[in-house]
Formats: sequence, structure tokens, C-alpha cells
Amino acid sequence: MANGDIAGAQPAKTQLRVGRLVKAHGLKGAFKLELYTDDPDGRFTPGSTFTLQVPESSPWHGRELKVREFRWMNSHPVAFFEGVDDRNAAEELVKAILWIDQDSEAAPAEDDAWYDHQLVGLDVVRDGAVIGRVARVDHFPAQDLLIVRMAGEDREVLVPFVGAIVPEVDIDGGRVVVTPPAGLFEELPAEADDEPEPASSSDDSDDETTDAPED
Repeated sequence: MANGDIAGAQPAKTQLRVGRLVKAHGLKGAFKLELYTDDPDGRFTPGSTFTLQVPESSPWHGRELKVREFRWMNSHPVAFFEGVDDRNAAEELVKAILWIDQDSEAAPAEDDAWYDHQLVGLDVVRDGAVIGRVARVDHFPAQDLLIVRMAGEDREVLVPFVGAIVPEVDIDGGRVVVTPPAGLFEELPAEADDEPEPASSSDDSDDETTDAPED
């Protein structure tokens, strides 16, 4: 999992992605959450403030949310935020992603989490050979993507940042190891026709026999 960087004055700050507002819950502005943190009870304490990732067209663009209450309901995380007082207001924020400031020098809280600036520039290794370099990290609700600039080529490949495809991230070694499925980095060869070309049958040959030359 990657955590997004933001530009800012020194000391440098990064932003840690901690959750997504999945859907409105009830009539009082609550949300069911999708969590991207191993410490939700610590991250969502009352008063915690999050930067919102929403479309620019959203009335919430550029604003923050402050936690009013966090609870578990039937094993599902549910949160209330200040200024979101009813279901209509909550519906406007569905699918928003929540980010929180953190010092760039601090290590991510999760063992399998890295900041974008730690990943950008790493060599991408496949079968022991360097095939490219991480150009950037894109974040989407479903998953993160490593954008790999291929070595010696003017193209980029979008690599799902999941353990099955990126089993190793070695920050100290300056590399990520990939085990991609067929076709992710190269075009698959065209499939040969399973049916052979029909062979010429004897019925298609000339019916006339060749006479022996006359004396």
C-alpha cells in the first residue's frame, strides 16, 4: 500500500491515506468506512482532522473533516464527522478518500505501507533483470497503481500494487520485484488458428489424365 505525498513548506509533510467513505449509514450523517490503516481506533479518535480527496466539482473540495465519533457496528467501522448532520450531506461525500498529515521522516505505521516519495525512482526488477523504474504512484479507491517507465522505451505500464504482482519492496536496496501476469508488460502473441487449413482433396484435382505423348 502506498501513501501519498503532498508538497509543502519545510519541515516536509506527507499525507497518509487512512480510509474511504463507502456509503451513508442511517439518517444522522454517519458513514461506513473502508479502512487503509491497521490502527483505526487510534486514527479516528474524536477531533482527528482529515484532508478530503474529492472531485474538484464537489462542494467539499479543498475542505477538511473532523471526527465527531467513531464506533464499530456489527464489525463494520462507522464514523460521524462535524458538519455532516444528515444523510443528504453524507451522500455528497460518498467515495471520498481521507488523508492525514504525517512527518515525512516518520516511518509509516503499517509494515506494508510506503510513502510515494519512497517508491518513486526505485528500479523495477523482473526475473533478476531491471526492466524499468517507478515514475509515480496513482491512488484509486480499489487499489494503488505503480506507474512504471520502461527501460529504453517511451512507454509506461500501470502495475497494480498488490502482493501477488509486487511481492517485494526493498527500499534500502532501491528496487521493487514484480511477478506480473502474462501480457502486463508485453503484448501477447496472436493465437494461432486451432483449425488447420483444409487440405486439397483428390476431388479438387484435375479429372483429366495426361495422355502419353504420341509418336
